[in-house]
Amino acid sequence: MTALSADANLRVLGEAFTEAFLLDTSGAQTLYKGVPMVIDQSVDTVNVHGADGLTLVDGDVFMGIAAEGKAVASGAAETTEIECYVGPTILGFKSAVLTNADCGKSVYMSDSNTLTASNGAYPRIGKLYKVADGYAFVTLDSPYVLDVP
Repeated sequence: MTALSADANLRVLGEAFTEAFLLDTSGAQTLYKGVPMVIDQSVDTVNVHGADGLTLVDGDVFMGIAAEGKAVASGAAETTEIECYVGPTILGFKSAVLTNADCGKSVYMSDSNTLTASNGAYPRIGKLYKVADGYAFVTLDSPYVLDVP
């Protein structure tokens, strides 16, 4: 599993719904388009953080998928916004992991570059809508309070 190091190649099926969220600056963040954004309740109960490198627990909240890249310094004023794709957007991720036999199943991101159908200490981002042309299209379900096994 490897986190994104550049913007992900995403596809939008239908209409894109977005919302801007303030970024948490309790630590420096460099974010890329495609990173799952969460509220980590143990750090900041209001502002979002990229999910990579976090140990998520019950009660943390998936808020959306970064629709742009952004960077913030540790300790900076929490005034920087990041635009995120939110539900009910249907977003396509380059993936060979899921098939159309998985349609309707919950989809998780084990890091910002890997989709999985297995629940773990990472965000559930929605349900698989379809697989086409090497992309897994996911109906985003945000906000979503995580239930980590």
